[in-house]
Amino acid sequence: MRIAIVGSGALGLFYGAKLAKAGHDVRFLLRRDYEVIMAKGLTVHSVEGDFHLDKVQGFRSPAEIGVVELVVVGLKTFANDRFGELITPLVGQETLILTLQNGLGNEELLAELFGAERILGGVAYLCSNRGEPGVIHHLSQGRIAIGNYSSRDPRRVEPIAEVFRTAGVDCRVVADLVRVRWEKLVWNIPFNGICALAQKPVDALLNHNRTRQLILQMMVEVIVAANAQGLSEDIDTALAEQMVVFSRSLGPYKPSMQIDREEGRPLELAFIFGNPLRLAAAKGVVMPRVEELYALLELGEKSGENF
Repeated sequence: MRIAIVGSGALGLFYGAKLAKAGHDVRFLLRRDYEVIMAKGLTVHSVEGDFHLDKVQGFRSPAEIGVVELVVVGLKTFANDRFGELITPLVGQETLILTLQNGLGNEELLAELFGAERILGGVAYLCSNRGEPGVIHHLSQGRIAIGNYSSRDPRRVEPIAEVFRTAGVDCRVVADLVRVRWEKLVWNIPFNGICALAQKPVDALLNHNRTRQLILQMMVEVIVAANAQGLSEDIDTALAEQMVVFSRSLGPYKPSMQIDREEGRPLELAFIFGNPLRLAAAKGVVMPRVEELYALLELGEKSGENF
């Protein structure tokens, strides 16, 4: 399959490398890693086994990539205003667009630009970081859940899931895409947010009783808000404790938002915090602890922009 990776960060490079290793025609839209990757290839240090791609199809512009069958969007959500310029040259009559971005609202923006019928969404349960240019460190997890944006019909989604499976990625098709997006927010909101604010990794938060309890309380707030959204099945509040138990295995892992703040990049506040809070409020649900964390994170943004 001819695939374009738009957003070649830790997520895009990891999944793109896996797909290319499996023999798919993968074309990366590259920025800061372009020179190194074109000269030396792409290296993945992975808990599943290290590998190196000697030759990578890297491009500086989407026009150079041309029309593809599948666009995988791994952009940070603060770059969503560039959807039109980055994706339009890649889209033909049969092109599907799969966003694996964090938060809520990505599919809606893509549907407005390119039509709901071609939009797929998904969540990636992946712990990976970028190393030096051209190097990815895959620390844990890697499975994907994907679904149809415009309907709950799995027939169009299953062939895409199979493409990922051929690359050794555990990929399942879900009928309720909204539900799995909220499920990931149960982890993303407290851990990404508090790690970024405190500049402490996951294990430090869990080893401190007060922050561990705060994480659990925020998780329950997110679950209550999610269950007000008309999901196909409610999310059990027991998920909060399960996620905390799982997160202990991550050790000193730094979530992406913590790294973004350390490196002076914008945070994905609008889609991970703002949109969930807005949707919760529309259903009469308040998330006071999440709202406070959002306010504190927003205060630290250099732009001072209110999302």
